Amino acid sequence: MIRKLSILDRSRTREGHPAPQALRDTVDLARTAEELGYHRFWVSEHHSVPGVAGSAPTVLAAAVAGATRRIRVGTGGVMLPNHQPMVVAEQFGVLESLFPGRIDMGLGRSVGFTDGIRRALGRDTGDADRFEEQLAELLGWLDGSQVAHPGVHARPAEGLRIPAFVLATGAAAGIAARAGLPLVVGDLRSRDRVAEAVATYRGEFRPSAWSPEPYVVVSGTVAVAATTEAARRILVPEAWSVANSRTRGSFPPLRPAEDIEALEMTPRERELYEGALAGHVHGTEEQVAAELSEVAALTGADELLVTTSTHDRTALVESYRGLARVAGL
Repeated sequence: MIRKLSILDRSRTREGHPAPQALRDTVDLARTAEELGYHRFWVSEHHSVPGVAGSAPTVLAAAVAGATRRIRVGTGGVMLPNHQPMVVAEQFGVLESLFPGRIDMGLGRSVGFTDGIRRALGRDTGDADRFEEQLAELLGWLDGSQVAHPGVHARPAEGLRIPAFVLATGAAAGIAARAGLPLVVGDLRSRDRVAEAVATYRGEFRPSAWSPEPYVVVSGTVAVAATTEAARRILVPEAWSVANSRTRGSFPPLRPAEDIEALEMTPRERELYEGALAGHVHGTEEQVAAELSEVAALTGADELLVTTSTHDRTALVESYRGLARVAGL
């Protein structure tokens, strides 16, 4: 069993609730995660998505850190191609200065997922190809080694040792290894692919001042409930949002599970919905413990980052409580 557990919350909006409530829900969940003994609490970056309120992760991370006392707080992640590395360094420098020893810098290489969003951000798909270069520049702003801009300093970031993590998409496992940084890789529905990325990372890892040895965080959806069926129903709202996004081009707010189960879906919607439900770790505490033991044996992961979303906030919190018991937190 992977003993170190963390949470990535995407501030998913819910049907019938205003988007600001999703942000307040995230902060509330962070407090609960701290009480339960979770190691980290991370927030994400999405732009122009109706179903996600989390668009400014460093701002939200500040609110989370201010509402908690001990849990590590960070981003999963800041999408580096959307930003200038110096600005990212400054933002995390401010966070680390305000909440010393508690801030993580999770970094991804995705850009806006539509042409319109990319234009609004002033980016294009090619910016993702510069991720490794941007990552090196960002780390240089922090350790004072950047040479591209003589006489310029990222204050108050310079000299601060803020843990950096690379979110694995595509070639990012190799990028993390070459940079000597911890790796975050998912999802658990593709366990052989995750294991392959982890093996690549460990095989190519170069020790650095940031991390002397490989560190692997596996990420995925986990749902725990009193019965297998109750755990499955936790997954239903997110699965329908995924199916909706692929048939209608919109990733909508989460709907109650009972409303979704009453829908008359087209054959294509049903296929996508069932596919989005399949493969996630879910079940009773005993069933989840067994599955996560298999994940630990397959990947040798140091940490599990859970990304579960659902409409029923009570069921979500109880799921995290159950997972905490499974891990013995």
